[in-house]
Amino acid sequence: KFPWMCGQYGGGGFVLIYILCLLLLGLPVMTMEFAVGRAAQASPIHMYQKLERKGQKWHLHGYVAFFGNIALMAFYTVVTGWIIYYFVKFLTGQTENLGFVTMITNPGVNVTYLAVTVIVAFGILCFNLQGGLERITKYMMTLLMVLMVVLAIHSATLSGAAEGLKFYLVPDFSKITGPVIVGAMNQAFFTLSVGMGSMAIFGSYVGKERSLLGESANVIVLDTFVAIVAGLIMFPACYTYGLEVNAGPSLLFDTMATVFNHMAGGRWWGTLFFLFMCFAAFSTVIGVFQNLITFWTDMTDAPRKKIVAYHIVALIVLCLPCALGYNVLSGLQPLGEGTAILDLEDFLVSNNILPLGSIVYVLFCACKNGWGWENFMDEANAGEGLKFPNGIRLYVKYILPLIILFVFVMGYLSMFSK
Repeated sequence: KFPWMCGQYGGGGFVLIYILCLLLLGLPVMTMEFAVGRAAQASPIHMYQKLERKGQKWHLHGYVAFFGNIALMAFYTVVTGWIIYYFVKFLTGQTENLGFVTMITNPGVNVTYLAVTVIVAFGILCFNLQGGLERITKYMMTLLMVLMVVLAIHSATLSGAAEGLKFYLVPDFSKITGPVIVGAMNQAFFTLSVGMGSMAIFGSYVGKERSLLGESANVIVLDTFVAIVAGLIMFPACYTYGLEVNAGPSLLFDTMATVFNHMAGGRWWGTLFFLFMCFAAFSTVIGVFQNLITFWTDMTDAPRKKIVAYHIVALIVLCLPCALGYNVLSGLQPLGEGTAILDLEDFLVSNNILPLGSIVYVLFCACKNGWGWENFMDEANAGEGLKFPNGIRLYVKYILPLIILFVFVMGYLSMFSK
């Protein structure tokens, strides 16, 4: 998502604000969500109940987090299906007429690959294969990063490289407007998945021998590396082959397909790239699906396989509106002309649930009528690694939530002023 957001919001200025948001907002919020998850060892609904005092209502955010996970998967599984489709096309050498618009306007393609995504992901969880997948994914992600570096070097040799890199890396401060700041913050929260319990679940698996600020920093460094290198691949290619930098979600698919179609052995480079992207996407899908299953196993005594079977049917049905949003349901434009159902679902998650949920985690950890600062610090700083500084308590308790709230409100004001 980062490269096309960067293209839509003017390039280098967006990159600068995005990195600042990761450091000033994303890093402390992720550390707090990790800490809550590791301390509670439960799903988001029950983790609040285990840590809050009797009579408090912090656990209500757990239900919002549950809805957020569903809303995220309502469109993320469709996007994962697009990646699988491109992988299949490159593997079989059917790339001559391959195009993003052609794909999304075909309801059969969208629904089929959505179903494949959901069934494969839940199948892995049903048979407890995620441990093996995790080991494979570690190697796949390493290979993906190596491949991306190779492709970035290749893009640097293209005729439009200088112009593309200037757009991408040199901030134009005149383009840093309110919507750019809002977009950068929302993308920072989206890429880190903070604010709706996903990182709390992963935090519950982090051992006490590791401090949580260091773990958060590792995630942010690797995540940002991949995002930045993706732009180094795409923007030189856009300026070389005459592709629109503000094309939106199609940027990844059309730009990369064009790059591979102009490379020697491009079919196999493309096959590897989209294969690795499949593993990257599935790592997220399976992580969130595990969250959803954990919600229900904490609340019911139903067998795990029965819960999985219900989720397969329910998720496919819930994802159908997005899958059909560019074809059968293209007449529905919920956020204005040119928008689709995916845009609405993304808006609910990125512009609302994630930033507001992040404020909840901050207040829960920093305020004495929540979990409390001392409890948070003890949990976050247990183990070896970077320690969360006690000296920024006032920033975390007062300034950080106000910044998030201010940008959140600014986003709504910019929407209604259009």
